[in-house]
Amino acid sequence: MAKIKSCRFVIPSLIFLLLAWSPRQASPGDEKPEAPGERPMDFRQIIAQAKSKVFPALIYVAPVVEEFSGGKREKREQGGSGVIISPEGYAVTNWHVIEKAVSIRVLLFDGRFTTAEKIGEDRETDVGLLKIKPPREAAELPHARFADSGKLREGEFVLAMGAPWGLSRSVSLGIISSTTRYLPGRSEYSLWLQTDASINPGNSGGPLVNTEGEVVGINTLGSIVGGDLGFAVPANTVKRIVDSLRSHGTVQRSWTGLRLQPLHDFDRNIYFEGSEGVLIASVDKGSPALRAGFHTGDLLLKAGSVPVNGLNYEDIPAINTLLGDLPVNQEVQIALQRDGKDLALTLTPRAKGKVEGEDFELKDWNMTVKAINEFETPALFFFVKEGVYVQGTREPGNAAKAGLRRGDILIKVDGQAVTTIEELQTAYQNLINDSKRDKKALLEVLRNGLTYRIVLDYSTRYKD
Repeated sequence: MAKIKSCRFVIPSLIFLLLAWSPRQASPGDEKPEAPGERPMDFRQIIAQAKSKVFPALIYVAPVVEEFSGGKREKREQGGSGVIISPEGYAVTNWHVIEKAVSIRVLLFDGRFTTAEKIGEDRETDVGLLKIKPPREAAELPHARFADSGKLREGEFVLAMGAPWGLSRSVSLGIISSTTRYLPGRSEYSLWLQTDASINPGNSGGPLVNTEGEVVGINTLGSIVGGDLGFAVPANTVKRIVDSLRSHGTVQRSWTGLRLQPLHDFDRNIYFEGSEGVLIASVDKGSPALRAGFHTGDLLLKAGSVPVNGLNYEDIPAINTLLGDLPVNQEVQIALQRDGKDLALTLTPRAKGKVEGEDFELKDWNMTVKAINEFETPALFFFVKEGVYVQGTREPGNAAKAGLRRGDILIKVDGQAVTTIEELQTAYQNLINDSKRDKKALLEVLRNGLTYRIVLDYSTRYKD
């Protein structure tokens, strides 16, 4: 064991020693003759120079967010990182850092602090955009620039910058382990950069930087068990999202309802002949694709005039992005193959709309509710296309004591149908403001497809 441990430390030392005395390899087309007597930079200088270009643009982000999942509306402060990308103070961070933020404080590199405005956010790619209010004495803010992440290669050195565990600014060194990592459930519109540079809670939103001092990605996910395993949103994805957020405040996508599967699926041991097209794994209920006549098992060949090829899962995000960029409410011809025969269908995508429903706290009932959303809560959307469900109940509390559960769909309140947050707010306020009635309400809820009637007694007052 002692020998193995020794080898693990000796080998990196040898690498650094070699790098310190070996000239840096030039990129193709970037050859530059060395001046007589000029000594190439060693690796420590390369790292120091890269860090110096981005570190001043690194920020600590401290938003105050609203939380509803515990059965009541709560405010708490959380921490994350970000990087300034323009002299006017635009900064990139993660969506999950600023989600539901009601105010945002920012700590700058030189110790000054200020506030930031949330310009927009995209849950699908976990990217958020802020506009920092510059301190009075600052004419412009230090900022970093993006690299072309499409040119990254496995094995290249990178620096992960941020504020891990809420500590002061830090930098960790690693390599790019994969440039095209597919993560099930998290790769609908983008692949990920995988790195072994240490990424911990608090690093979220910070920059992943190459040895040229350019941002190649935004740190997003990390593993605190099983070694250093981190993931970043590629810079090319971030640039595209930021452009949309600056222009519209949101990312506008079309929704078709098509779920795709690659032709070669190693995990399921499924292989289809040919190298063109992508398999339609399923078609969402009530979707434009279902109305257009798409079937599970169809082979999608072209969207408009653009061919689509999905051999492996790594190809799927680019196809989803292509479908998401189709014009809303405009007909597009889709070429496909069904049972070996060529077929053309006319598809009219619609706007994807909100990915998440609205929240609301019913304080006297000690519960929080949320609007049903076909993208966030598809299982509930299957039963009710427009409605409100119980997001959380407080313990102890009136709703929990009455038997209400997370996921219950509210159908009626005292005989009045409720399908939106606004309707529920009205029914709730009418009950609370009626001083002549007993503090009880008859709720009709849908639970796993079955209807239940529940009497909610809200006469008890629970302290916060």
